[in-house]
Amino acid sequence: MSGLILKLAPGERVLINGAVIENGDRRSRISIKTPNARILRLRDAIHPDDVGTPVSRLCYAAQLVLSGDAEPERGRRDLMKGIEQLSQVFDDRDSRIALDGATADVASGNIYQALRRLRSLLPREARLFAQLA
Repeated sequence: MSGLILKLAPGERVLINGAVIENGDRRSRISIKTPNARILRLRDAIHPDDVGTPVSRLCYAAQLVLSGDAEPERGRRDLMKGIEQLSQVFDDRDSRIALDGATADVASGNIYQALRRLRSLLPREARLFAQLA
């Protein structure tokens, strides 16, 4: 993740290589120069109790890779498999763009960006489940 710039709101927390860092009372900007640093904004994190749908499970798997709680190679394989499965269901243009982008991100090792793209599918997934109810 060389060259990543994090813009943090006051009091925002971020996990960097296993350490939770909390911003002070002003907005700040942090440049991450270390390649392959494991970074997760805690506002983007999904609590394990909230994982109950295919998209949330895939987001959680990405989160585990980012936090260092999952082996990176296996995590990438699992993410690619999960994205392939989601592509069987999400066939609209916007979802396809998000899934194709997530695939490219995982392939290039940019798990954080893949997580962001996958999170964009959560509202669509909720609408699909609502239609089934």
